[in-house]
Amino acid sequence: MLKKIKKFLSLESLSVSIILIISFILRVFRIDQILAFHYDQGRDALVIWDLIYSHKLFLIGPTTGLAGVFRGPFYYYLIAPFYWLGNGNPVYPAVFLAILSVVALGLMYLLAKKIGGKRTGFIALILGTFSFEIIYASRWLSNPTPMLILSMIVVWCLFKILDQKKRPAPQSLGGVGWAWIVLSFVLGLSFFHFGSSGELFYFPALLIFAIVFKKFPDIKTFLISIGVFLLTFSPLFLFNLKHGGILGNNIAGLLLSGTSFNLPSWQFVIDKLKDIGVYFSSLVFHSPSVSELTHIFAIIAASLIFLPKLIKNDKIKVILILLGSVAFGAVFFQGNNGNFYQYYLTGFYLIFLLLFATVLNSLFESSFVGKVLMIYLMLFFMFQNWTWTKPYLMAKGSEPDLIVLTNQKQAIDWVYKNVGEKEFNVDVYVPPVISYSYDYLFKWLGTTKYHKLSVDSQVPLLYTLYEVDPPHPERLKAWMDRQRGIGKVIKEETFGGITVQERERIIK
Repeated sequence: MLKKIKKFLSLESLSVSIILIISFILRVFRIDQILAFHYDQGRDALVIWDLIYSHKLFLIGPTTGLAGVFRGPFYYYLIAPFYWLGNGNPVYPAVFLAILSVVALGLMYLLAKKIGGKRTGFIALILGTFSFEIIYASRWLSNPTPMLILSMIVVWCLFKILDQKKRPAPQSLGGVGWAWIVLSFVLGLSFFHFGSSGELFYFPALLIFAIVFKKFPDIKTFLISIGVFLLTFSPLFLFNLKHGGILGNNIAGLLLSGTSFNLPSWQFVIDKLKDIGVYFSSLVFHSPSVSELTHIFAIIAASLIFLPKLIKNDKIKVILILLGSVAFGAVFFQGNNGNFYQYYLTGFYLIFLLLFATVLNSLFESSFVGKVLMIYLMLFFMFQNWTWTKPYLMAKGSEPDLIVLTNQKQAIDWVYKNVGEKEFNVDVYVPPVISYSYDYLFKWLGTTKYHKLSVDSQVPLLYTLYEVDPPHPERLKAWMDRQRGIGKVIKEETFGGITVQERERIIK
């Protein structure tokens, strides 16, 4: 017991614990005020509200970027208990997802330590803790966020399989057998339920991994793994069966149309690789300028120097297979009208930082100059990311173009403060037009705090609420022009990027 206590209280454990506590603080600090609650969050919350209070079960989850294709429902069921604990408050599930991201960082430390020792582990942990992009992704109340921890479980399973010395006995699932089963389950969750698009490329990476390292499960493990993988697909299968094959037809139509995967033009290849490079580099230097790009190119040059040494490490080969799979595969992916957004790569964020940390550690071990350069790069990383993190965390909500939970609630509070006992209607404009966020916020606060909801029938008292829309001011203008014909403004108030008006409806 004394040895265990001594080990727990070691300098390494204390240091890791302190960094993880800091990472937790960075992910939940003022989250009740600056939580981003927009279209996706409102849509998801409305579904979960019906689950909790109307007991409406469901077999599908959020929509994807592909028309008529849905994810599975596990994300909704994962965060539903926290909506219930918070009596509908979206901050509760947001904190839960932030905690999962901190656990992901702890697992990333252990994996980096397996790759290159304690120093690599600490470098990776610091990168993951203070990267603005990782902080932002960890605070996002959306289905890709759990991919941070799921991606680390994928790498853990592959490392476990890689370390297998011999095939397990056919009659036993001991040793690495469980790693295959866990991997199958996590791949199913990632692809069908939590991922965006990038998780599709886990599968070719797994095939390449199995061929390169000659690692294949025995028949019993293989059959169980397939069964577990299909289990994650079962809600979508049942939904498809229940609705006459509509989901399958939509997927088949996308695949057979030839528009999802196709031979790209050279310009498309160049643009896509450029985007992927920017997306990954921003994990280290957010919004890179010329100065940041200089540092990035220096690190790339260093990685090429160390590549012959690094490639001898089988665990680095696993990381390179995963990253190479998504980089190569994304070039041919032309679904969602050819768009490939950064959050599609959420399941590869921490995998990239594992590679980056290994390169920095190799730089440190190379020479005295390498040590000085690595320390300088880490300090530059901390400074550059903090310049983005600090204003983000300290946002007050009064900024003219900011939409966060605090000013959304202020706008709704203003409505209820003025409405009194009268019946009222609400009309909302938000980009991109569908106001799921306010549909939910009015329902949540109206039910739990004010015990009063707007009515469906037209009444004289009308409240209009709109958000700024810099990309499309013409849409907001058209909406405002329509409102002038519906009601006369009596008074109004602005809360950051939100304006709310009390109107008297024009009776014609």
